[in-house]
Amino acid sequence: MIGVAIIGAGIGAQHLSGYLALPERFTVKAICDLDLERARSVAGEASSIHLTADLDEVLADDSISLIDICLPPHLHFPVALKAHAAGKDVVCEKPLVRSLEEASALLESVKKTGRQVFPVFQYRFGHALRQLRALIDAGLAGQAFVASSEVHWNRGASYYDIPWRGTWKGECGGAILGHAIHAHDLLCHVLGPVEQVFAMADTRVNKIETEDCAAISFRMKSGALATSSVTLGAADDTSRLRFCFEGFTAESGTLPYRPAEDKWHFTARAPTTQDQIDAVLATVEDGENGFTGFVEAIANAMEGREGKEVTITDGLQSIELVTAIYTSVQEGTVVRLPLTAENERFKGWAPRASATA
Repeated sequence: MIGVAIIGAGIGAQHLSGYLALPERFTVKAICDLDLERARSVAGEASSIHLTADLDEVLADDSISLIDICLPPHLHFPVALKAHAAGKDVVCEKPLVRSLEEASALLESVKKTGRQVFPVFQYRFGHALRQLRALIDAGLAGQAFVASSEVHWNRGASYYDIPWRGTWKGECGGAILGHAIHAHDLLCHVLGPVEQVFAMADTRVNKIETEDCAAISFRMKSGALATSSVTLGAADDTSRLRFCFEGFTAESGTLPYRPAEDKWHFTARAPTTQDQIDAVLATVEDGENGFTGFVEAIANAMEGREGKEVTITDGLQSIELVTAIYTSVQEGTVVRLPLTAENERFKGWAPRASATA
């Protein structure tokens, strides 16, 4: 049984649901939030969960081995380091850190303390992704040609009533960082790492510091090409992914927050036949999805059965890609990966005027 403390009762409510769905694997010991009434509301009828505003109290509790960080982005890195120093493993919401410099320091903390970091990319866990992986593993995909991602959501002025949102200091980025990061992780999860990126972004929907629209092009190391269209000015919230392989095309539905749990269409491309595709799909078993699947993989990893969990390497790859995208936006150039410590945005991707404000 893994003892968990959730730090931050906002999106932490969704994390709690994942842990409660696996009562034989996890026990949520505490919810820590400065707003105890919000924490109480999230805990609901689970009276065994301790509510506190004191992070140090949580970190001193020997029955807690996993700290789940659901705080505003600028607090992720310092709290993760503090948890490691207390001997705790860490789950951390996106973005994992605010710069490649912090990414390097967090990786050093993992090596020094032996404690793990599990970045939150719950979109990876769903029946459709299991189907896609089965088709690839069966050898039916062949080369990946192109892919596309659409994150078209609706966020009006009221969304930014929370003071840290829409700011470089508090949110650390806009739609690229806070909304499309999961879709970009799926592109990399399926196609492998990015080799180069060109991006354009602008603030067109709301009066905020950060971007709320973007158009991005990727060349993957495999040679596949991918595009990403991002806006917070759509009429409703939809997400869509499409992958064109040599042997088939995979197209998602439009569920905005859990695309891998939607019904996908897998269409054969000759000489692959639809019967071959359907035969593989028929073998794919059900499993845990979303946050529940995400934390189940963490439990397995903490018990020595690694393989399906989201790793710190995945999280650092995401931060490198974010840095490359913002570099391209700000410089108007194609950016090649990997990035090194010599990159002038190693210490952060915020525009210079915002970074020094």
